[in-house]
Amino acid sequence: MTLPAHHHHGRGALPAWDPIRELEDLHTRMDRLIQSAFPGGAELGTAGAWAPLADIEDTEDAYLVELELPGVDKDEITVEVTDSEIDVHGEIKEKERTGVVRRRARHVEEFDYRTSLPPNSDTEHISAELTNGVLTVRVPKAEKAKAHRIEIAG
Repeated sequence: MTLPAHHHHGRGALPAWDPIRELEDLHTRMDRLIQSAFPGGAELGTAGAWAPLADIEDTEDAYLVELELPGVDKDEITVEVTDSEIDVHGEIKEKERTGVVRRRARHVEEFDYRTSLPPNSDTEHISAELTNGVLTVRVPKAEKAKAHRIEIAG
């Protein structure tokens, strides 16, 4: 299918169409629709826990997992690690209110975020820090095994 050519005569160019952004916007709108239809906050197919938004960054010496947890105290967060997975879970408690809640968009309940670790993760030296509502879990990379020659017996 051929798309029509767009000619711009002296006016500001229209922003380029970004299909990925369109899909992300659609996903966000669908999430809001589901949340409004099921106000308990549970995602379809889960047992009530939700996963916070997260970024994973691969740096030269570590993997950084950043999770958005605004308003959560560090005492309400548990970070557990196995050889192959990180599990961050906890609970955001409902705050006491004196007025009537007219709209609820924030999560209030248990959360659970899990991600697999690459095989070169140093699980003995993982650290976590909570700053301005962002939990950063730092997973150092293990030193690469150095190649060495194996003598053949016989």
